[in-house]
Amino acid sequence: MLIDLDALIKILPIPAGTEIPMSIPALKLLSIIQPAIILTVAVLIGVALASKVGLSSPVAESAASGGDWVSAFKSQIVPGVIGGLTGGVSLVLIAAALKPFLLPKVVARIGEFGDTIPLLFRLLYGGITEELLLRWGLMTLLAWAAWRLFQRGQDKPKPAIFVGAILVSSLLFAIGHLPVAFMLFPEPTFALTLFVIVGNSAFGLIGGYLYWKKGLESAMIAHALTHVVMFTASYFGAYF
Repeated sequence: MLIDLDALIKILPIPAGTEIPMSIPALKLLSIIQPAIILTVAVLIGVALASKVGLSSPVAESAASGGDWVSAFKSQIVPGVIGGLTGGVSLVLIAAALKPFLLPKVVARIGEFGDTIPLLFRLLYGGITEELLLRWGLMTLLAWAAWRLFQRGQDKPKPAIFVGAILVSSLLFAIGHLPVAFMLFPEPTFALTLFVIVGNSAFGLIGGYLYWKKGLESAMIAHALTHVVMFTASYFGAYF
């Protein structure tokens, strides 16, 4: 996840007098260039492989072919809203279940870290960028690779291939959040590690299912709405 580097550096446990090796502008430039390259690769992977395994981006594909993209978008709204509400409530419940096992200072720092990320950024980055990376790029690649490796000669992948791709992509997404967590908490506990992995992989199951069964845009809608639910719950003290 991309974040405000100024805010992150302020809350990282960096010893007093420690000199940061790179300037903030340089770090910000790298934080833009590197994700842009990765995102481009993910988009190209999806364009090349999604149709081969039966995955789709209905709205984008309809618009590109000159079709009725409005109708395609309408078909994505209901499953996206249902997925977003389910995902948001699930994450709030997971946080409530694991919060008692986290130290008070850990809970406070998680809340402080969350405050550095504006809602609009969460909607755009989570709802669009992360879905292009994790679903359109990674999940598509995993499904295609597993299909070619384990079901060579079959016209299309079996459901087990997609289930596996959903599980693996969700887990990798969650593990990808651990480095930031370990920067914030140099001595992470099992409860914190469990919270990061479970919390960040939970929506991946919903987003992956929507991408598989309905289309990429439904997963995007669900992801964005999940952040709205979490933000609202946080405002009323029901989340970090």
